[in-house]
Amino acid sequence: MCRKLSTYFFSALFIFALLSVHAVSAQYKGFSPVENLEGFKASFARESARIQTIVSSFTQEKQLIALTETITSSGEFWFKRSNQVRIDYKKPFVYRMIMNGDRILIKDEQKESQINVRSNKLFQQVNRIMMDCIQGSILTSKDFSTRVFENNHYYLLELTPTGKGIRDFFDVILLSVEKSDYSVASIEMIEPGGDKTLMTFTNKKINSPVADEVFAL
Repeated sequence: MCRKLSTYFFSALFIFALLSVHAVSAQYKGFSPVENLEGFKASFARESARIQTIVSSFTQEKQLIALTETITSSGEFWFKRSNQVRIDYKKPFVYRMIMNGDRILIKDEQKESQINVRSNKLFQQVNRIMMDCIQGSILTSKDFSTRVFENNHYYLLELTPTGKGIRDFFDVILLSVEKSDYSVASIEMIEPGGDKTLMTFTNKKINSPVADEVFAL
């Protein structure tokens, strides 16, 4: 349960904080290293600060090494600055996660539970990373080794965890960010065992009104 919750929590973190990127390394076809890295960092920080709310649909594709088929699910995502996130999985199962300040609500079809972020060191670390994302300083974070690539339409951020807690969950996180508005187009999370999760965001609404009631615990 803890690992599953932590995975969802990490997903929420990168979704809401970065809904604006896609990652790439030297072997990423069609991408090349960003020439003006300092200029990109400044733009990324500036545009991140402008995002107050996000509403989006998402599709998640999970590829498990043990299975040949891809597990596909979909739902809705909400973010409101600061520290308010909601993820509703609607198909093929119903699952809800709400993060509001230091509290997290997890609800499925059978039960509901709440967690205090301050009671878990891993979640505290995630909260710090989340703040780096919000402030646009994730590219200089000590928690990740980062490379940035680009093509005509996207920036690709390759985030390799350096801290043990995060490395237990992910080998690398690839963020695909749209150049038009610095919003995240997709997030790919690759786990140590080789399992992969790709989340793609569509119908994004940036800075549209979102009521606080959406994040009620």
